[in-house]
Amino acid sequence: MPAAAVERAPTACPLPAARGLNRLQAAAYVGVSPSLFDEMTSDGRMPKPKKANARTIWDRRALDRAFDRLPGGDGEEGDGWEFEV
Repeated sequence: MPAAAVERAPTACPLPAARGLNRLQAAAYVGVSPSLFDEMTSDGRMPKPKKANARTIWDRRALDRAFDRLPGGDGEEGDGWEFEV
């Protein structure tokens, strides 16, 4: 298989300015491994991908909305850092 056809996990998180992300980019964008991203897509925590001919792509805006719905970090739940003096 040609090197260009092999999908590689990003070593950092520099993302293209594109709105549509492939699976590895989408996982990196939300900060999880590709296998956890697959699980989150299957159980509905992350959106299903769109299809563009043979390409499978995730909409960055849909990822943002799904990420916003994840629990925690919004002040409604305790974050574990509260303590009494």
